[in-house]
Amino acid sequence: MQRPAHLDPRSPFVLDTHELGRRPGSTRTVQRTVGAPEDLGTDVIGIPTGTDVELDLRLEAVMEGVLVSGTVRGRAIGECVRCLGEAVEEVDLHLTELYVYPERAKAAADDGDEDEDVRELEGDLIDLEPALRDAVVPALPFQPLCQPDCPGLCSECGARLADDPDHSHEILDPRWSALSGLAGVQDEREES
Repeated sequence: MQRPAHLDPRSPFVLDTHELGRRPGSTRTVQRTVGAPEDLGTDVIGIPTGTDVELDLRLEAVMEGVLVSGTVRGRAIGECVRCLGEAVEEVDLHLTELYVYPERAKAAADDGDEDEDVRELEGDLIDLEPALRDAVVPALPFQPLCQPDCPGLCSECGARLADDPDHSHEILDPRWSALSGLAGVQDEREES
């Protein structure tokens, strides 16, 4: 079970559930635009630190704790795996996470139902950042593309094929290379 560190209520990712009052069925909505935290992505694509992430969330008190559900929107930027150009991916996903009351988590642990993925409230506060990271990172493409039909780079010279669709090289099949040498000899004989 994860033990949260002391939370800063001023953090944009910390949500206060005090007004829900532990009354099952009571709800509250939270809509805010926050700056993306560091490393919100993978090595090839992610939401750049500090760029806007829109949160449209519903907090609902349930018997076990507080259920947070809603949408997360942002823009991930990375590198196209085919042409190495910029790849942009709109992130629009649904988030659902249960934050249990500390006494419920302790009771579950005492009963042997210890679940490492349980997220706890710290007092009346919720730390949304780990849940946000757990939702966004797996939703990002494993191999981002600048466009679905990106032709990539020329294997001979590295030119970007999208910039020059007619790009080509005359490549002689190595099996015929001996014959090209004979053609050169034949041309010399005809000239003499």
